[in-house]
Amino acid sequence: MGDRIEIATLDGAAAMPAYRAMPEGSPKGAIVVIQEIFGINAGIREKADRWATLGYLAIAPDLFWRMEPGVELDPDVPAEMERAFDFYKRFDLDAAMRDVEATIKAARGDAEKVGVVGYCLGGLIAYLAATRTDADASVGYYGGGIDTKLSEAHAIGKPLMLHFAGDDHFIDAAARAAIGDGLGSNSRVTIHDYAGVDHGFAATSGSRRVDDAARLADGRTEAFFAEHIG
Repeated sequence: MGDRIEIATLDGAAAMPAYRAMPEGSPKGAIVVIQEIFGINAGIREKADRWATLGYLAIAPDLFWRMEPGVELDPDVPAEMERAFDFYKRFDLDAAMRDVEATIKAARGDAEKVGVVGYCLGGLIAYLAATRTDADASVGYYGGGIDTKLSEAHAIGKPLMLHFAGDDHFIDAAARAAIGDGLGSNSRVTIHDYAGVDHGFAATSGSRRVDDAARLADGRTEAFFAEHIG
């Protein structure tokens, strides 16, 4: 279903690799799928493919391309998890946000409305897409670090949905409470908590996935984008 494309950076000086999944017929909208710290691996490609089956153009930009293009890591392999954290430590978030903005711009060539959905690192980026880009709607899954970026919340102008794991060992209760306090009064923001599950519960496969919680969260996300993207 998918293919590999290149997207021009905002300054036009380089091309960023990305995975694209096309729907049958004209897309009813576009979804930008933002990776975890594991690159554009099979799980992220599966996420993009799923959106295409629902009638959306889906694009997953390779946000590690500035360090090493084509990274694909498995979180269930300890050595690959360590490598993922190394990429995370070297990650340039502001440059990545410009790359997300470039991806949204490219997607608008084929779709009137564009949504952003991200996981883990991508969950933080999805939140920042709501504060820094013209995305029409955004969804973040277990985005670590959102509590450190609440000063940007005033810029949220479009619908935002956030999913959090109740037993997340990366995002503790204090951070989740701060996010709730910081965003709870914003009518554009919807926050869902999932008791008894840990970070990564909505992975497509592997040891992190918790099927019931993943299906519930993904169903809410699909309904959210159906309402706000098409």
